[in-house]
Amino acid sequence: MVDAKDFEAVTGQLTALKSSLNLLDEIKWTKTDMLRVEPYKQMIDALFDFVASNKLKIRIMFRQNRFQATGLTDYHREHHFFLLYYQFLKMCFGLRYAGQELKANAVHLELLFDSLPDKEEKNALFKRYIYGLQFLIPFIDSNILIREDAIMEVDSHKHILLQCLDMVLGAMAFRLNEMHREKEPGKRLRGKRTIAKERLYKHILERIRKIYPNFNIGISTSLQGEVENLWKYPYRHFRFVPKNWELQE
Repeated sequence: MVDAKDFEAVTGQLTALKSSLNLLDEIKWTKTDMLRVEPYKQMIDALFDFVASNKLKIRIMFRQNRFQATGLTDYHREHHFFLLYYQFLKMCFGLRYAGQELKANAVHLELLFDSLPDKEEKNALFKRYIYGLQFLIPFIDSNILIREDAIMEVDSHKHILLQCLDMVLGAMAFRLNEMHREKEPGKRLRGKRTIAKERLYKHILERIRKIYPNFNIGISTSLQGEVENLWKYPYRHFRFVPKNWELQE
């Protein structure tokens, strides 16, 4: 999340840095290798400089497979991606607490989604639910307004913030799924790409811990006694656990 008044400066500086580092193609976590790891670190430094100065807010949501949802209907299974995405937007940025900081100033929220992965009918249904967030009781006093034409799908190849976010999200999935331990079949040692990804992950974690010392990637970020920090904190993790679940080892 970035304020409109800062958007051009943030994206402009990141785009200029990408060009100066000779990163000509789309930045993606999956492309991390020994040649890209150092310039990718520089991109991460620039990104987290904006996070540290509170010009950019990042939220990461994840779930752990050992918390298996129970009582799911066919609708839940068919729409699982969008149901999780809806909860992410509803909960993770703390939008319902924005009004306490923004006071009387209404904010028009623009939502730029990476290309949604389903048929247009399902995508449109999801967007209608997102539009309806502003009418929920917890959001009425938040001063957040969402226009229907402000809910858009974009090509990440053309959006530097989505590219940088891909590195952060990929790094967290890499470590949470213990992919840093992977070895190629028949090999005794880890491959160079795995080592490069681990180095980038560690660099990202180091930057997060400059903001939040002892940050733990595997749990929801502490609110430190103030629920409003859902909105205020520039960087947070949210571990999604279904309302009804059973533990699987």
